[in-house]
Amino acid sequence: MGTALATLYPWLKALHIVSMVAWMAGLFYLPRLFVYHAERAGTPGELSETFKVMEAKLMRLIMRPAMAATWTFGVLLALTPGIIVWSADLWIYVKLAAVVALSAFHEWLEKRRMDFARDANRTSGRRYRAMNEVPTVLLVVIVVMVVVRPL
Repeated sequence: MGTALATLYPWLKALHIVSMVAWMAGLFYLPRLFVYHAERAGTPGELSETFKVMEAKLMRLIMRPAMAATWTFGVLLALTPGIIVWSADLWIYVKLAAVVALSAFHEWLEKRRMDFARDANRTSGRRYRAMNEVPTVLLVVIVVMVVVRPL
């Protein structure tokens, strides 16, 4: 398997990056949709239903598959011989922690989406604005760890 992974490495890396970009797009956009949805909570009807459809499709058609692909290609990259020295490279552990945090944020967004779907949202637009910064901070950590490898 190691030889196959080494041969496929450039493709795996490209697919990992494409998947990550799609996932990040959703992680940036869904909280913004929640801001608009929460701020119009007092106006039930067509607009609220439109937000619900947009949020559900973003999660189901883009974010979930992109997260799964990001993890799959990332694990395959990590298993490629010679790419990571697990006993010496600390950067990979920081990156993994940030990716786990992104995954937890993804799940938090899914729970909030389900709240909106049930018309039970209790989170303010202001809080969603603040939470919209979480994926940015984690993305910076991930990119610095992978490109600069300071640890």
